[in-house]
Amino acid sequence: MIRLSGIRKTFGTNTVLNGVDLTVAEGRVTALIGPSGGGKSTLLRCVNLLEVPEAGRLELGALSVDFAPGRRLARGEILAVRRSTGMVFQNFQLFPHRSVVGNVMEGLVTVLKWPAEKARARAEELLGLVGMTEKANAYPATLSGGQQQRVAIARAIAASPKLLLCDEPTSALDPELAMEVVEVLSKLAEGGMTMLMATHDLRLAGRISHHVAFLQGGDIVEQGPPEILLRTPADPRTARFVRTLTGGETGFPESVA
Repeated sequence: MIRLSGIRKTFGTNTVLNGVDLTVAEGRVTALIGPSGGGKSTLLRCVNLLEVPEAGRLELGALSVDFAPGRRLARGEILAVRRSTGMVFQNFQLFPHRSVVGNVMEGLVTVLKWPAEKARARAEELLGLVGMTEKANAYPATLSGGQQQRVAIARAIAASPKLLLCDEPTSALDPELAMEVVEVLSKLAEGGMTMLMATHDLRLAGRISHHVAFLQGGDIVEQGPPEILLRTPADPRTARFVRTLTGGETGFPESVA
């Protein structure tokens, strides 16, 4: 479904991604874990071209984009990739002046040029999926963080993307509100949505992912099924990170095991 080959990204003299290779299978969920600054969010942003790598190759279904120093991407390439991906941000990024249903409709109407009636029907369908039907006419400022993130998820999947990118989707939420978002993402995973997510939440990674990759210093240090990587990581750097997030024990959080 998606293949990243040799993805390299720098900011000034700081190398954030050092030739990353990663494959995400269709209908599967891959979780990126690792310390802050390890490259997780930058890798997601490279996938939907919010950041453009200096080297490497992106394959997304039938789409293929080559990166090279100094190469300027064609507008058509960028649009094709972005139409194939949906993005859920850490801090929701809803339009404050749009209602809940208006937020979900926005991209369908302004980018894809759907008629308003068709876009509203799609938005109402997705608000039902994420449990936000009763808040369709509310505005973001009146919603809890968990509710805002559920609306953001509905907006991200409105155009039926091939790949859903989630950048720390629960990190801005307290545990109770985070569980609302975990339930929605679990439902999408069970329905076969292909996802690539960056997260510090090992409960989320362990519950819904099929594959976990540990990034540190711009490199994938270790990757594998969550039941192996989160229980018995082979690399000491992965083990230290997992212990840090699980109170000193290597292994699945109890609620996931």
